[in-house]
Amino acid sequence: MNAKMLKKILSTGVLLALAVPAHAEWVRRITDGIMGTRITVELWADDKDKGEQAIDALLDEMRHVDDSMSTYKPTSEVSQVNAKAAEGPMHISKELFDLLVTAKEYSVITDGAFDITYASVGYMYDFRKHVRPDEAQIDKALPAVNFRHVLLDPKQQTVQFSQKGVRIDLGGIAKGYSVDRGIDVLKSRGFTRMYVSAGGDSRIVGDRFGKPWMVGIRDPRKGEGEVITRIPLVDAAISTSGDYERFFEEDGVRYHHIIDPHTGHSASKVRSATVIGPYATRTDGLSKTAFVLGPERAMEIYNRIDDIDAIIVKLDGTVVYSKGIEPAHGAAPAK
Repeated sequence: MNAKMLKKILSTGVLLALAVPAHAEWVRRITDGIMGTRITVELWADDKDKGEQAIDALLDEMRHVDDSMSTYKPTSEVSQVNAKAAEGPMHISKELFDLLVTAKEYSVITDGAFDITYASVGYMYDFRKHVRPDEAQIDKALPAVNFRHVLLDPKQQTVQFSQKGVRIDLGGIAKGYSVDRGIDVLKSRGFTRMYVSAGGDSRIVGDRFGKPWMVGIRDPRKGEGEVITRIPLVDAAISTSGDYERFFEEDGVRYHHIIDPHTGHSASKVRSATVIGPYATRTDGLSKTAFVLGPERAMEIYNRIDDIDAIIVKLDGTVVYSKGIEPAHGAAPAK
């Protein structure tokens, strides 16, 4: 190697060194208490303070979503809709209107397995206090469970319930939506590598400098941290719904928060379902389908949707994969 070439290599190295921010690092934060779940954020920041400020802005956006859509807060927009929409058309925010449109689209895609009006029965369950409705209460409330009862007028931006007794709950889609909104906040501030998680809903943008993010799927019958498989992901969202999230057992029966809109009872045809796709709103909204329809019928739906894949843990513990995510195509066995 001659002196001229050595000088060129050294100068290039200096330029590269100058191009890499001296204090660039991964900034990570875990926060509890928003939307009743744990929020995890990790991003690559050229400046740690800017990274922390961006996470603050993300958490503020998630709090806004919670304040708007929580049925546990009587002042939320969704609570106001539940109180007034049966009386006549009610003008709502564009944000909520658009999410209701999306929710109805998922109801159609899933043959009614996803239905935000499940809350017409679901509000009578209290899993922390081990409270559930009896058969007479379910039979009385069940006619109000039908996504077609939610009437949306795009010109007036209004919502109306077609009959009394209808309630909506966006718990099956709002966490995924909040993750997407958080990602939008970070992107607007120039970040290009990030991971945002709200409970079982996560979204990833970018990679880890040449390596994918490895996301574990929890074993539904073991403790937190025990996984059945790990999935390498870049630029993707992933949502897992399980019968272990909010539940209680009584006389050998597990009552959990995923309600079958056709029966008013806990949907118990699988142990867990994971959906992978482009956005967390989408994966969150589609991950409940298998509980209601069963693994075979749900997988038929998943396999015909071009932009998603799925992993289902059946009642006997067997793990089944959609066509694009079979172990040979990228899922890694748990270690």
